[in-house]
Amino acid sequence: MSNTPYVHHQHAHCESGVTSNLLAHEGINISEPMAFGIGAGLFFGHLPMLKVSGIPGTTYRTWPGAIFKRVAQRLNVTIHSERFNSPDKAMQALDAVLATGKPVGILGSVFYLPYLPEAFRFHFNAHNLVSYGKQDGEYLISDPIMEDVTRIAPADLIKSRFAKGVPEPKGFMYYVTSTSRDMDMAKAIQQGIRQTCFFMLSPPLPWFGNKAIFLLANRISEYPKKLEPRKAALYLGNVVRMQEEIGTGGAGFRYIYAAFLQEAGQLLKRDDLLDFSARLTAIGDDWRHFAYSAARILKARQSDIVSYDELSDLLRKCGAEEKELFQKLRKLKW
Repeated sequence: MSNTPYVHHQHAHCESGVTSNLLAHEGINISEPMAFGIGAGLFFGHLPMLKVSGIPGTTYRTWPGAIFKRVAQRLNVTIHSERFNSPDKAMQALDAVLATGKPVGILGSVFYLPYLPEAFRFHFNAHNLVSYGKQDGEYLISDPIMEDVTRIAPADLIKSRFAKGVPEPKGFMYYVTSTSRDMDMAKAIQQGIRQTCFFMLSPPLPWFGNKAIFLLANRISEYPKKLEPRKAALYLGNVVRMQEEIGTGGAGFRYIYAAFLQEAGQLLKRDDLLDFSARLTAIGDDWRHFAYSAARILKARQSDIVSYDELSDLLRKCGAEEKELFQKLRKLKW
């Protein structure tokens, strides 16, 4: 049984925050941006054919579970992850690991987490949190987006872990089983950057990577022509919500990745990475401007309002800037 007390740290994004917190418990202190970058967390996808509550899905990050898995592989950390068909088996497995004193990462739906403000509880099934023990029949929870630790009743945690919808968490849990002193941070950073460039530039399908930004831009310009006003607003509102409210706020994934490039540049003494960091921060500002302009449309503000076509152009600008950045980042000599 581990005697090391778990220490909660608040972060901007759930999975990279959980990754940083779980590794810190094992004595591996890496920042959230470093975890996000090594884990190649930055991504973009727009899936018109995959609708959640009737609205096309948009994602600004890689798929759930990938960041933790990649960071572990690149830092020579052994982990265990598991999904379950039965809530009883999932809770028994969680209890068994917690009994050893080891904190456990959990995937669930924010809709069933009563400790979150009601405004944030909607059907999003890819939220990551940590359970680090049990007390008085409740689970002790370290949610990285919260300032302090909290707790949750077993019934609510079961609902979150087995929420229906896309994706289904199916009780997914993960934790560190062993660590190694044989860690090559420079190599891990290099692998993370190369994989991010590959995912942003290389997918042949238009729904993924940089191509998907332009796909979404084209779709946005068509919303008022092909959809009735309320549905157009719902579609656009979901794009903004996924950018502004899920995990980070305000194109936060671009800012986190820029912070990773800055930290990597300082660690490896590479001015070129510092330059890329500054450029990506500026691109993040353009994403924020896009979201602000979209919100003006949604709220029907008459001053400083833009059209759907102008909004589409703002998004194309973000896409063009990111394409140039990742093309140059991919050509770095190591």
